[in-house]
Amino acid sequence: MDVTVLTLVDGAPGCAPRTQVLTCADALRDAGAEVTTVDATSDTEIDEVLQRDTRLVVAADTDAQVRAVLRRAVRLLAPPPSARPDDLPGDRTVGDLPALAILPLAQQPELIEQLRLPSAPADVAKAVVDGHVRRTDLLRHDGGGVTVNGVRIGGGDAVFRGKIALDDHILSDGSEPIVTCVVANAGSYRDIDGLGLCEPDPADGKLDVALAIPFVHRGLIKRRTRIEVRRARGRAVAITPVNDVPHVDDGTVTDLTRKRTWWMERAAAGWYAPGA
Repeated sequence: MDVTVLTLVDGAPGCAPRTQVLTCADALRDAGAEVTTVDATSDTEIDEVLQRDTRLVVAADTDAQVRAVLRRAVRLLAPPPSARPDDLPGDRTVGDLPALAILPLAQQPELIEQLRLPSAPADVAKAVVDGHVRRTDLLRHDGGGVTVNGVRIGGGDAVFRGKIALDDHILSDGSEPIVTCVVANAGSYRDIDGLGLCEPDPADGKLDVALAIPFVHRGLIKRRTRIEVRRARGRAVAITPVNDVPHVDDGTVTDLTRKRTWWMERAAAGWYAPGA
């Protein structure tokens, strides 16, 4: 059995392997695996690992680092529409992606808790050797990226307006202010700014959308603002902001400046996890 422990690093490689990587590699070797450790500084180096016949451990501090590996896997494996295989399910645009294990480094990616994955180096090694794969949903978007956990748009003082359409249903037509909106797959968005938004199932084949809309209630003495939360679930959501708004996608913060569409890839992602 060949196993590769992949670490994404900034700048030139050459630093000594992290303690967690060494411990996991030793546990894998003790179990009879042939282990290679790779420090990747570019997409090309990630691609080289993904094209090997190997079980893969991603040593990471953040969800964004794990997502970077999945993004390259999708780029390598997603067929063009003109060459779509006949056996690809109707709700998929990519086949099953290679399974990953996540080995936390200085920090623990949120995905480990959200997906109930092992985190101690020895436990990660055991899951890889045992070979049990748990498959979960994955979001793709028309910007060429992927989302594993979820997206939060707005929030805090960043009230925005935008058209939000889930499948054939309009959740907002762009005329009303929105406090925050989430497109969720695996992350818990139960309590954001005191709002109960949603708590999605990462393996149900649907994405969850929730948006918080402020309404002014005019009483006899004074006006009060209350928040209404709209929730819906489906296959694809398109969000067209009227004004630029910050959004956090698996921990990566950028401005959403134009229409973006996310859609569900049912059970496309695989994770080495303890067996049932």
